[in-house]
Amino acid sequence: EIMIAELTAAFTELETNADVRAVVLAGRGKVFCAGADLHWMKKTGEFGFEENQRDAMTFGAMLNRLHALKKPTVARVHGAAIAGGMGLVAACDIAVASTDTEFCVSEVRLRLTPATISPYVLAAMGERTARRYFLTAERFTAAEAYRVGFVQELVQPDELDATVNAILGHLVQGGPGAQTATKDLI
Repeated sequence: EIMIAELTAAFTELETNADVRAVVLAGRGKVFCAGADLHWMKKTGEFGFEENQRDAMTFGAMLNRLHALKKPTVARVHGAAIAGGMGLVAACDIAVASTDTEFCVSEVRLRLTPATISPYVLAAMGERTARRYFLTAERFTAAEAYRVGFVQELVQPDELDATVNAILGHLVQGGPGAQTATKDLI
């Protein structure tokens, strides 16, 4: 909950800062995002309907905030993007992954549905592919994520930063107002 609130606040701050032309979402440590804390997820199983609904709405609002950001967003993905992590990647405009990244929509294994992330992941990978990975909760490779269009760039781990920086170089050449209008158009 704390991280969701911090991300939501950061997105608002970055959007209103005229000096910021694009936002890069990256993970610190060994993975991009391994999803929600499993101990916390188990605890939510004990929550009532209202508590679970409020929690899902908070996460959903954060994903929507990222998706609707008026500035271009780039996901810099390494290690793993699991469950909610896939939602974060899909909510960004552009996704770059290192070849060693694993992806997984693991919710059904926890007796949950991927409802909150589904609009973004469905749009990023398409319904047919989403059906497979939503229902099986199998892990898939970065090469598969690239093949199905979930990520647009696939690079060696040591090329990840250079590739993201090259994309940023292109983004800063566009007009900020035109980019905002184009995102609205899309």
